[in-house]
Amino acid sequence: MPAFATKPHPWGHGRLHHSHVPNHAFRWSPYLNLNFPLKLARKARHVDATATLPSDARSPVNFPHFLRALASRNYRLFFCGQAASLTGHWMSLTASAWLAYELSGSPFVVGLLAFANQIPVLLLAPFAGVLGDRMNRHRLIVALQALCLLQSCALAVVTLSGVLTVPWLLALATARGLINAAEFPTRQAFIVELVGRREDLGNAIALNSSMFNLARLIGPSVAGLVIVTGGPGLCYVLDAVSYLPIIGGLLLMRLAPRAPRAGQRHPLAELAAGLRYVANAAALRAPLLLVPVIAATGFAASTLAPVFARDVFGSDARSLGFMYGAVGAGALCSAYFLSTRASAEGLARWVARGALLIGVGQAAFALCTSLAPALVCLAATGMGTVLTMAGSNTLVQSLVDDDKRGRVMGLFTMGQGMFPVGSLLIGLLASATNVRVAVGTAAAVCLVASFVFGRATRELKPAPTEPELLNDEL
Repeated sequence: MPAFATKPHPWGHGRLHHSHVPNHAFRWSPYLNLNFPLKLARKARHVDATATLPSDARSPVNFPHFLRALASRNYRLFFCGQAASLTGHWMSLTASAWLAYELSGSPFVVGLLAFANQIPVLLLAPFAGVLGDRMNRHRLIVALQALCLLQSCALAVVTLSGVLTVPWLLALATARGLINAAEFPTRQAFIVELVGRREDLGNAIALNSSMFNLARLIGPSVAGLVIVTGGPGLCYVLDAVSYLPIIGGLLLMRLAPRAPRAGQRHPLAELAAGLRYVANAAALRAPLLLVPVIAATGFAASTLAPVFARDVFGSDARSLGFMYGAVGAGALCSAYFLSTRASAEGLARWVARGALLIGVGQAAFALCTSLAPALVCLAATGMGTVLTMAGSNTLVQSLVDDDKRGRVMGLFTMGQGMFPVGSLLIGLLASATNVRVAVGTAAAVCLVASFVFGRATRELKPAPTEPELLNDEL
């Protein structure tokens, strides 16, 4: 008989117990409730679910339900500062892509630039997640944001001084990738310390997704105007300035101190412990295995959109802009939907539906012969990616123990880092066959992933909590 135990949680919900949990069983949180009745709610010790953290200052403003996480002062500071820095970051990425092609005249260099920027995240995010569990996350993320500012300043200096070359561009992109490898998982793990109420965590993650997609729409558009009027160097200057609000907001936060961790081990040993923790928790395994599959194959339509725009639809760059805009619009719709949800109950169904929507959208896109239906298909893929990625983020954050949050979010970030590898494989497949076959193949993988994830979450059983079971095994 397996051993089960719940541990009290500050918001009064049962949690995943991280020890002696076999692969076929795990500790479910009643807060999560993945589509089947749970027995833990009767046994867990409850407190007021609306209780706030000691450091939280609730706003007197009555925010709408879909913005309720903004009632926390700390999260408001983070959200406003991050909105500015993400917009600046997308401006910087756009300017770098423009310069890469301008300096080299090679599409390969443009792809290599994106690869250099993202591959460190794939390789190093799990190791960086250990830092988030060992160090003060607040101080760590302030330092990382300062490094982002310095990297943008370096780009601005070498560009405005006229000494920028392709090697310089690749080196600084790699440096930013190294920073991102530590910043991404730390930021994800840090969000839980910013929201005043546990029930607002899902809303905060959805708002972050909305902010990211708005920045993805606004940043490149503004960058295009700035490049034409002031040059790409000005984009880097504005990117550097955009980090001042987030750094200032972080410094103004009032956070409750985290309990010190006892008995720290070698970083590699702690990483191994985090991997065992995930391996023994099927509730975490399911979304953490889904994310890299979707990251690798769920963006095939967007990746090959330029080819479809010119060679399939016989159109120009303006149509390509409409195609990317459709993806962003669909993503915003899903982000708004997730922000209106009151809890994570039943969220696994929507994650599976998101992967299904990506597969169906890409399959239909592969068959399109004109722009109008293609825009609908791309909007569907945008909706599906946010449902899957942001929904999986919420599932994982709702279950993971705080002392392992950095390592687990490092694995989540590593999964997201499969995007450049997937893009490379999709590009190779398109070159060997054609773009329709490449997108259709990616769609099939997404459909299979949706089925497997849905089946895995349906087959998971709620853990018994009767005292006699505990006594038999402990």
